[in-house]
Amino acid sequence: MDAPLRLISANPLDQLARTVEALLVVAAAPLSAGELAEAAADDPERVEAALGLVGERYREGRSGIVLEHVAGGWAFRASREAAEACARMVEKPAQRGLSQAALETLAIVAYLGPCTRPDVARIRGVSADSAVASLVERGLIAEAGRDDEGGAIRYKTTPLFERVFGLESLSQLPRLDDLGAGVDEIRDRLHAVAEKRTA
Repeated sequence: MDAPLRLISANPLDQLARTVEALLVVAAAPLSAGELAEAAADDPERVEAALGLVGERYREGRSGIVLEHVAGGWAFRASREAAEACARMVEKPAQRGLSQAALETLAIVAYLGPCTRPDVARIRGVSADSAVASLVERGLIAEAGRDDEGGAIRYKTTPLFERVFGLESLSQLPRLDDLGAGVDEIRDRLHAVAEKRTA
């Protein structure tokens, strides 16, 4: 082994980056820097620096796996150029395209949730049972208690929703007032985002 390689492998920050990388590979959900620091038994500031190294290794255009900050933590995802092949292999429901009814329901839950099926049906003007069931099956929405008045189940978006749509939190959703567009244009934008993210 030559001297430069010996120095790289002995670098404590590089060793921490490898540990962080392994933690992210085995994690079932995005991990915050604090969670990574606790698991690695290291300082959060050093973990942030290690994440920088991992991010450089796994960035769009350089690797088939990309490190991203999403849903309040750090996680790996397939690169854009590899996403279609991964979707074909895995064939999970959450990776299929969303129907118009599901998109509309998902937008209502994301912007107004937690909300009930009757709430969604009132806004959409049609029954929401099938769309809600589909989104629950895909893991994009989940139960969030019951309505105080009628006892109907309330639904909210999940961390998987944030991850699929590339959001750190729901606060990153565009304000509908700021879109300055009609319902059809907003629906088109939701379709475009869903096709890009769930393909």
